Amino acid sequence: MNLAPLQAAIRDVPDFPIPGIVFKDITPILAQPDLFRQACQLFVDAFAPQRIEAVVGIEARGFIFGGAVAHLLGTGFIPVRKQGKLPWKTRAAAYALEYGTATLEIHEDALAPRQRVLILDDLLATGGTAAAVAGLVSELGAQVVACAFLIELTFLKGREKLGDYPVFAPLTY
Repeated sequence: MNLAPLQAAIRDVPDFPIPGIVFKDITPILAQPDLFRQACQLFVDAFAPQRIEAVVGIEARGFIFGGAVAHLLGTGFIPVRKQGKLPWKTRAAAYALEYGTATLEIHEDALAPRQRVLILDDLLATGGTAAAVAGLVSELGAQVVACAFLIELTFLKGREKLGDYPVFAPLTY
């Protein structure tokens, strides 16, 4: 698959959300049906053979891809949200971002033991968010098949924080 149109559509936004950060804006991809379809298809092609049983999407942009990919894979979608946003009993994990700290939560009954899970988000930076989510998935007894991202910022070495979890990221910077 030709990744050049996806890469060309990603907009750099300097000094967002804080000075010194160059934000990779995927909204131009989302606004173009062919590019959005192509981005989702990358995940489907990579993971359909792996018998994924649930897609865990990380708030907020992971919801966009996660819901669509779960639908295309014929699986359920499990949201992982910022603290205090889920209405049922939750498990929580605190983690460090490249520009601060945060806490994420998952419903404690969201996943079954040994369920095969794909963790999906738009971007891998330092790896703290994905590592926290992988920890939550594992706490619930499910199996992380892979952590998938549209974009990886390789210079931040987030892949290292994910240890032995397989990482899929077709676009790298």
